[in-house]
Amino acid sequence: MRCSRLFISLALALLAVQAFSQSQMPPEGGKPKDFVLPAKTTFALDNGLAVTLVNYGSIPKVTVNVVIRSGNINESAQQVWLADLTGTLMKEGTTGRSAQEIAREAARMGGSISISAGEDRTFVQGEVLSEFGADLVSLLSDVVRNPRFPESELARLKNDLLRQLSIARSSPQSLAEEQFRKALYPDHPYGRIFPTEEIIKAFQIGDVRNFYGQNVGAARTHIYVAGRFDRGKIEDAIRKTFTGWRKGSETLVNIPKPVSHRATHLIDRPGAPQSTIYLGLSVPDPSQPEYRALLVTNALLGGSFASRITMNIRENKGYTYSPYATVSPRYRDAYWLQVADVTTEVTGASLKEIFYEIERLRTKPPSADELKGIQNYLAGVFVLQNSSPAGIIGQLSFLDLHGLPESYLKDAVKNIYAVTPEQVQKITDSYIRAKDVTIIIVGDRKKIEQQVMPFGRIEE
Repeated sequence: MRCSRLFISLALALLAVQAFSQSQMPPEGGKPKDFVLPAKTTFALDNGLAVTLVNYGSIPKVTVNVVIRSGNINESAQQVWLADLTGTLMKEGTTGRSAQEIAREAARMGGSISISAGEDRTFVQGEVLSEFGADLVSLLSDVVRNPRFPESELARLKNDLLRQLSIARSSPQSLAEEQFRKALYPDHPYGRIFPTEEIIKAFQIGDVRNFYGQNVGAARTHIYVAGRFDRGKIEDAIRKTFTGWRKGSETLVNIPKPVSHRATHLIDRPGAPQSTIYLGLSVPDPSQPEYRALLVTNALLGGSFASRITMNIRENKGYTYSPYATVSPRYRDAYWLQVADVTTEVTGASLKEIFYEIERLRTKPPSADELKGIQNYLAGVFVLQNSSPAGIIGQLSFLDLHGLPESYLKDAVKNIYAVTPEQVQKITDSYIRAKDVTIIIVGDRKKIEQQVMPFGRIEE
């Protein structure tokens, strides 16, 4: 009886809520505000190391990120993933601490540290309780400056890399990305995202130590600190622990010359129920004035849930579940990419609809209302990107990598809304050129080859 009465009460309450919600319109969203960059302190040491300190937020935690301009860009054709291996081995102990001692010390401060190598940069970072900010700086200094690179751990870490490689090569998305990068960046590190097993097996501890010695030093390093912290103590800790570090070599500049021309590459996966499509080309990088408008254009065309390509091939046609488009930047380089995993039988039809939406936006500007919805979305995403100390550091390091002024952040919301429908059309016409896109498809070749032949020469 009690259960029945409870059920009836809940049902009546639900009906009341539904009736209220149907009679009340939700309030309009607030007007997005321009980003206000928190007050920051910057200084440099005599050895070239740069520092940026930003007090931000109210949570008593601090994030420290040691960003080194070294990564996969510094690898030769026979060193792919050597930057990753070097970063991993940096956590395996210093000349004064074991890996276990590093982990325990970070945990004692209420946090942890991580090291990750990217295409242009390596990040050595940690987050701890505010009272331990200076201690974290000292710990990270030891990890960065005094890695032991124990040979005893090399075999285990190489086996980990081999497992990661095996997993990646079993993924159609990874295979498509690898071929897309090869086509776009021939004979450049950006075009080499996976090593061979032989390359990994050949790595010796001397290779790691040489890579570190050639590419890691104060001149290539920028320390970012954000959160709640004692500015004086943090600055003192940085000066004390990093002043004696060797300057090292200057940052390597190796700007690619991407190749963009219409061609189709097929990677055969017999029996695959889906085809993985990667379709894209080189576009202006963040240092170019068109970049902000390009981001807006991408979000409207394929880079958001409400985008045209997503609405077409996901919502209207049901060809795919989660298509997306992105603008992927590196130093003085970027590409636009549309990705979709589609049912094998509609591979050709999916390409037709993607090109249809590109052509439609190229020849006719979007309506003001459609564009406004996309701008609201991007403004909201921008606000979220700046809602944490790690987010603030990410934004500031992005500015420094690409040589952008602070106004790029401060005026971001205003500039998002300043993009006009005519600009979106012009950006599409100028940079999302259907005649120059590279198409990569991973799928059952017997079932898709005839479908995709109308969309470009198939290259072997």
